[in-house]
This record gives sequence, structure tokens and C-alpha cells, in this order.
Amino acid sequence: MDEYTIEVRDLTKKFGDFTAVDHVSFRVRAGEVYGWLGPNGAGKTTTIRMLLGLLAPTAGEARVLGYNPATQAKQMQAHVGYMSQLFTLYNDLTARENIRFYGLAYGLSRKVLRQRQAEILEMAGLTGREHTLTANLSGGWKQRLALGCAIVHEPRVVFLDEPTAGVDPISRREFWGLIYAMAKKGVTVLVTTHYMDEAELCQRVGFISQGKLIALDTPDQLKRSQMRGHVLEINTDNADRAMRVLKATQEARKLPFEEVALYGAQIHVVVPDAETFKAPIEALLAAEGLNVHSIEWIAPTLEDVFISAVR
Repeated sequence: MDEYTIEVRDLTKKFGDFTAVDHVSFRVRAGEVYGWLGPNGAGKTTTIRMLLGLLAPTAGEARVLGYNPATQAKQMQAHVGYMSQLFTLYNDLTARENIRFYGLAYGLSRKVLRQRQAEILEMAGLTGREHTLTANLSGGWKQRLALGCAIVHEPRVVFLDEPTAGVDPISRREFWGLIYAMAKKGVTVLVTTHYMDEAELCQRVGFISQGKLIALDTPDQLKRSQMRGHVLEINTDNADRAMRVLKATQEARKLPFEEVALYGAQIHVVVPDAETFKAPIEALLAAEGLNVHSIEWIAPTLEDVFISAVR
């Protein structure tokens, strides 16, 4: 088995004058869970479609398990699984019938298919519900069934394109348990997401913005290398009003705020130095009649780091 199962060099895709993916390069090891993190329209899906051979690159090249997706997509397909963000299931088929359909499409023998059906139904938590129409399954069950159909042929590389979009938090957590179960068996997983908490679960993460790969490393190393400044977390009795005051201060450049953002009931402000700016921020908010419960210097979240890297 090659050390790197995915290798990408200067991969580029243009649609007319628009560059969707701009000279992207990265490598993914066997058994690695690699995250492709970015907002909608950043180029995540376009990258996956080129790696699957569904789109021809404008420039650059890629290798998946040694195959060139642009010219050897058919040979590669037997070893690769793909789950799109739309859950490509047939709602008028039962759970078992969907697995059977994909198994036959991948050329599995009837004996192997029977075994894989049982394994996938158990993995998806659908044992006893195998004859339920897919249309009647919950989002979490559909998600796990879609993953099962994508790996029915036991591929060595799996591409997951925003697989947890629109799924409840409990189902998302269970799904990530399945991802790591695959990785422990040596399966390489490339997963796109715009959920920062999911990116934290990846072994390495690539930040993509406007088609460009702007940072790539482990989540912890990205926090050390890509974060400019310190993050202060502010807890006040009126977060909305405090946000308006801090944003106005940032826009007027009265204090050197790199970023001001709301995280639940708290506000994160990125400043050059935490100790220097604690007191001025508290004084600023107090002058506006806002009661500050606490201002703490905290470790940055991956979202803080992504915003800093993009800037």
C-alpha cells in the first residue's frame, strides 16, 4: 500500500473566467481522516469531483491509489467510495433494497452481498427495519444508510461531501464514530465540512477559501501557527448591545480588534495582546452602561483560527 493514497499537485479548475479551485496541492496518508474545511462555494465539492474523475481539471494533476482520476476513473471506482451531501438513496426502495442495488452496481457476488447487507444494517442501526421504505427513515438513519451504500464494496478511500448537513447533533456524533471505525481499518477518509466542531475531529485539516488552500495541518498546530493575536471571551448581560459597541469601535479603529464575533452567549474579540486590552475593553463597555461579568483570555477555536488565516 502506498504511503499516500491521495496526492494532489497544483490542481486547478476554471469555469470560464471563474477559478473554483486554484493551484491546490496536498497529500493524504492511508488510514488518515483528512478534513477539507471552508464556507459554501469555497471549492470543496469541486475538488472532490475532480478526485473522483467526474470533472476534468483545467491544470495540475491528482492521484488516488496511484490512479489518475482524469484518465483512469473506471479502474479507480472499484476501490473508492463516495457519499454526496444529498444522500443518493432511492426513497421508494427499502433499506435492504438500497444496499442490494449499490452492491450489485459495484459487482459484488450474491454471497458477499448477503454478508455486506447484514453488516451495513447493523452498522446503520437498521436491523429490524431493513424492510422500511427509505422515505420513512429519519435523517440520522438515512445518513448511516447512505454511508453503508457508499462503502458496500469495502473501498480503500472514501470521499464524504458534507455528510452531516441537516442532521441532528446526536446523529452527527454517531456518524463520526463510524468514520473513525473505518479509519482504524486503514480506510482513508476525506471529508468536507463547514462545521468547525467536526473539523476538530480530523487528524489534519485543510482550510480552503475562494478556491485557495490557505493552511494545512493538525487542528492543534493550526491554532499555534495560524492564529494572529489573542482571543478574549467576554461574558456580559447584553451580548447583542455589547456586540454593536465593539463592532463600532472596530470599524472606527479606536482599538485594534482583528475580529469581533458572537459565540453563543459570549463574544470573542481578537486583540494583539490579551493583558494589554482587557482593561480598555471593560472600560469601553462600562462607559456604555454594560455590565461585564468576565473577560478571559482563552485558547482559540478552530473558527477563530480560520477567520485569522483567511484575513
